[in-house]
Amino acid sequence: MKGKRLKCLGMALCCMTAILSLQGCGASSDKIEIEIVQYKPEAANYFKTVEDEFNATHDDIHLTISSPNDAMTILKTRFIREDYPDIIGIGGDINYSYFVDAEILADISDYSGLKNINQGYLDIAESLELVPTDGTYIIPYVANAAGILYNRDMFAEHGWQIPETWSELKQLCEDIKAEGILPFYFGFKDTWTCLAPWNAMAVELAPSDTAKQVNKGTTTFTKEYGELADKYLELLPYGPNDPFAYGYSDACTAFARGEAAMYPIGSYAAPYIMSVNPDLNIDSFVMPASDVKEERTLNSGIDLGFCVTAECKNKEAAYEVIDFLLEYENLQKYIDDQKAVPCKNGDFKLASMLDGMLEFIEAGNMTDYQDHYYPSEMSVDALLQTFLLEKDTDKFLSNFDSNWQRYNRDIIRMVQEYEKTH
Repeated sequence: MKGKRLKCLGMALCCMTAILSLQGCGASSDKIEIEIVQYKPEAANYFKTVEDEFNATHDDIHLTISSPNDAMTILKTRFIREDYPDIIGIGGDINYSYFVDAEILADISDYSGLKNINQGYLDIAESLELVPTDGTYIIPYVANAAGILYNRDMFAEHGWQIPETWSELKQLCEDIKAEGILPFYFGFKDTWTCLAPWNAMAVELAPSDTAKQVNKGTTTFTKEYGELADKYLELLPYGPNDPFAYGYSDACTAFARGEAAMYPIGSYAAPYIMSVNPDLNIDSFVMPASDVKEERTLNSGIDLGFCVTAECKNKEAAYEVIDFLLEYENLQKYIDDQKAVPCKNGDFKLASMLDGMLEFIEAGNMTDYQDHYYPSEMSVDALLQTFLLEKDTDKFLSNFDSNWQRYNRDIIRMVQEYEKTH
C-alpha cells in the first residue's frame, strides 16, 4: 500500500506541476512583448529603472529595453536579418534619414502624444528626410544644445558680458587674454570635437538646408561654407598653443578646473565636466557667429527619439510604452541624469547650465546640426581636423565638395530624380 500511495502522490505532483506550468504559460502568453533597442549606453541605468517600473505597473505588456554599445551596428545587422525590435531609440541624424528612406519605420502620425512635442523638434525631424516623405516617423524625446559653456563665477569676477555678435565675441576673447586667462579650451586630438564649434557657427552662417541644396545641384559647399571656414580659423588663437595635443577628456577636465573661461561644446559634455568638479558654476550661451544679433539661433538637435518599426505587431502597445516614457516624472529623471533638453512641452526643470539658452528653447528658435546630414563614411570630423592643422580654406572647401559627390552619389541621384518628378 505504501508503494501504491507514493506512486499516486508522485502522479498527483506531476499533474499539479503540469497544471501550474500550463497556467504559467497562459499568463505569459497573455502579455504583449515589446522590445526597445536604444543607442545611448550612458543612459542604460535610467532605462533599466524604466523597464522595471513599467513591468511592475502593467499586467498586459512586458517591456524589455536593451542599451548595447555600438547599438547602430547591432540594429543594422538585425535589420538585414529581418529581426526587428518593436521600438528603436536613436538620434536625429543621417542614420534616421536612411531608416526612413528604407521604409523600416512606421508612420506614427496617429500617435496622440505628438501634440505635446515642441514643434521646433518636429520640424527638425521632417527636415532630416532625404526626400519629402508623407507621415511622421520619430517621437523626439530629448535634445542637446551646442554653443559655448562658460565659467559663470569667472565671468562675474571680471565683469565680462555675454556676447551677442561675432565682433563682441572676439572682443571678449581679447579682454580675457588681457587678464592672462585662456579664453577657450579645445580637445581637437579627438576628431569629433572639431565638429562642435563648426556646427554652432554654421547655424548662423550657412543655410540650414545646405546639404539638401547641394544634393539638388543648386549650390556648393565652397559657396556656402567659405565665411564659416574663415571664422573657424579665427577662433584658434584663443585656445591652447597646441589644441591637437588634447582630447575631449583633457578639455573637459581643464575647463572643470578653471584653466579656461569658455569651452565651445555641446550640453552633452556637462555630466563629464561636473564629474570632475561638481562645484563648478557653469552656464552656456548661443555662439554668435554673425554681426546681426537678430540672426542668432540655437544649435540644437534630437539627441534621442523613439521610432516604432514597421514590423511591430502591436502598435497600440508600443504607444503605451512611449506614453510611459513621456510621463513627466520619467522624462524629468532623464533630464536630471543626462543634463538633457526635453522635446516635450511642459514645466520641466532644466540644468542651470542651460539657463543662457532657455529663451531659444522656449521660443522654438533652434536649428539642427549640419553634421546630422553628413554621411559617416565621409569623415567630416577628420576633414575638419586636417583643415585646422593646414589652415588652407580653398583646399578644404574643394575637398568637401569632391568628397560629398563621392560619398553621396546614390542620394544625389535619388534627390535629383525626385525633383524631376515633383
